[in-house]
Amino acid sequence: MSAVEKGEDGHARLMDRVYRTQRHFYDITRRYYLLGRDRLIEGLEPAPGMNVLEVGCGTGRNLVLAARRYPEAAFCGMDISREMLATAHRAAKRARVEVALGYGDATRFNPYATFGVSRFERIYLSYTLSMIPDWQTTLAQAICNLAPGGSLHIVDFGQQERLPRWFRALLRAWLAKFHVNPRGDLERVLRAIADKLGADLTFQPLYRGYAWYAVLTLPRCN
Repeated sequence: MSAVEKGEDGHARLMDRVYRTQRHFYDITRRYYLLGRDRLIEGLEPAPGMNVLEVGCGTGRNLVLAARRYPEAAFCGMDISREMLATAHRAAKRARVEVALGYGDATRFNPYATFGVSRFERIYLSYTLSMIPDWQTTLAQAICNLAPGGSLHIVDFGQQERLPRWFRALLRAWLAKFHVNPRGDLERVLRAIADKLGADLTFQPLYRGYAWYAVLTLPRCN
């Protein structure tokens, strides 16, 4: 990424440029290789009245499915791409689900300013960290926005550790075309965060390491 592309404005322009056309057929194509998203939604299990935030909601595909599955929870979605948010707005309207959508940078997102919500009981990131240059700051910000006892749910590309080398090479080359970089240090970083905060962490490779699924749960206040 060039100096011009750095920072919130640069990343926002990049994402809008990448998805200005792709957003119209994104969900049709991504269903074949963004694996584990439905599993993440199943694992959310918010109680009635809980606030749920998707960081990097994209086209709204996950947000709509989750809001349908858990109609008594309150769902919000944020994204740095206004192009994607426009598609998400239309998706929610077509599905007739109540979700709040807002623009923002995941590395410094203020949910109260956008949604009037200070903390969320559930926050999830679906194939988001691999597209954000400062992904570790994104993790830290998400955890700051979690309520005590809340959980952070992540699904993203793994390292394909149990798949053939030729497949890994082809996948990496394909992902690079879309500015996607799988985070090989994700487990190590999450375990360090969990140890520091006294949080519980579940980390599981899916599909022979094609994807990684993680849930980090904060301790409750005494």
